[in-house]
Amino acid sequence: QVQLVESGGGWVQPGGSLRLSCAASENIFGIYVMGWYRQAPGKQRELVAVIDNNGFRNYLDFVKGRFTISRDNVQNTVDLQMNSLKPEDTAVYYCYLHVASNTYWGQGTQVTVSS
Repeated sequence: QVQLVESGGGWVQPGGSLRLSCAASENIFGIYVMGWYRQAPGKQRELVAVIDNNGFRNYLDFVKGRFTISRDNVQNTVDLQMNSLKPEDTAVYYCYLHVASNTYWGQGTQVTVSS
C-alpha cells in the first residue's frame, strides 16, 4: 500500500506564496499520474493540477498562471508551487497518485489564505 506524505501547507496573506510537497513511500513503476486536489468547506473535491510521466500537465482554470506543478520521477515526489494566492484558494489540499488502476490519497494539508 503506497502512502503519500504531504508537507508545506499553512497560512499566507493574499498575494503570497506557498509550496506543497508530496513524497510516495515507495518507488513507483510504470505509467502513473501524480498531482493535487483540494476541497473547501461545503464544496466537492476538485482537481488542482496533475502531471504524468511525460510531463503533460493539466490545471484547474482558476489556478492557471499562478500555480506550477512539477515532479521528480526518481524520487517519486510531486510539488505544487502556488503564487499570487487568493482567499478562494483556501482549502485542504490532497496529494494524488493514480497507478495501475489504483488511486491513492495523502492525508491532506490545510492552506489558508486570509488577511
